[in-house]
Amino acid sequence: MAAESSFDVVSKLDRQEVDNALNQAAKELSQRFDFKGTGATVAWQGEQAVEIRANSEERAKAALDVFKEKLIKRGVSLKVLDTDGEPKASGKEYRLPVSLKEGISTEDGKKISKIIRDEGPKGVKAQIQGDELRVSSKKKDDLQAVQSLLKEKDLDIALQFTNYR
Repeated sequence: MAAESSFDVVSKLDRQEVDNALNQAAKELSQRFDFKGTGATVAWQGEQAVEIRANSEERAKAALDVFKEKLIKRGVSLKVLDTDGEPKASGKEYRLPVSLKEGISTEDGKKISKIIRDEGPKGVKAQIQGDELRVSSKKKDDLQAVQSLLKEKDLDIALQFTNYR
């Protein structure tokens, strides 16, 4: 009897890479000519949030673009960002709160397991374990097929595959 192989589907945030991207963006905002005198800043606002500030709506959006560019260069998926729409005026400045998503919600877990059940190879089981998903099968090739299937799907969360056994 063959032992079952498995892997976990997770949505984790590499906090160090996000922090590095944030610091690089802050440095670029302080040095770039088009941001001089706009008061554009990007900084942590608690554990899972970043706040962008500038003296105009356009500069706040441009600062967000700089932050996104730095995240891409550091290999962090933009799917972890959750911007709350338009910059909001607060006194003389505009603030744009950006929250960072981590973990797979129960709803997303059900959606992913349904995709695996409907479109994946037969004999592959997926079970939700907290904020991650355990996928198991007797054949390792089936597990690799499931990974390819999930990479092709355009899900609104960043997925990583860990704990492959």
